[in-house]
Amino acid sequence: MEREGSRDISTAMYGELIPQGGGDPIPLLKPLLTVGRRESADIVLRFPNVSGTHCELSLVDGYWIVKDLASSNGTKVNGVRVSEQRLSPGDKLSVARHHYEIAYEPSKLGAVTAPVDNATYNPFAKSLLESAGLETRRRPPSPPSASRAAPRRPDPPAGRP
Repeated sequence: MEREGSRDISTAMYGELIPQGGGDPIPLLKPLLTVGRRESADIVLRFPNVSGTHCELSLVDGYWIVKDLASSNGTKVNGVRVSEQRLSPGDKLSVARHHYEIAYEPSKLGAVTAPVDNATYNPFAKSLLESAGLETRRRPPSPPSASRAAPRRPDPPAGRP
């Protein structure tokens, strides 16, 4: 076992969720975890405002990703509601109204490069069809070519200069 601060951390652990209101840390023991109220969830949160299967945590290239599973009361990262988001160490994860800090070391979990900065990612830059690879970006219309004649203005009425 390794020692971090005053807590023992098993080498088989992938990190932990630290409750922000106090309580025991929740170990992240597998690279894919479901979080919810149901007993079948990997991390069971017995609160009425937590959905049966609320969200999913997955370890991808050394970083934890949270994905909301159409929960009623939402999943937030650092106070912002998300459908899917990479979690950096120290991020605040909210499941319904229950808040946790995620603690882990990406370099010990296989991360070899720094993550893409979430601040530069714009989820609205592409349509859903384009993101799914079903549509290509439309090109802006090209300016009229020289071969096309410009529309003529009508001649002024007779008798006027």
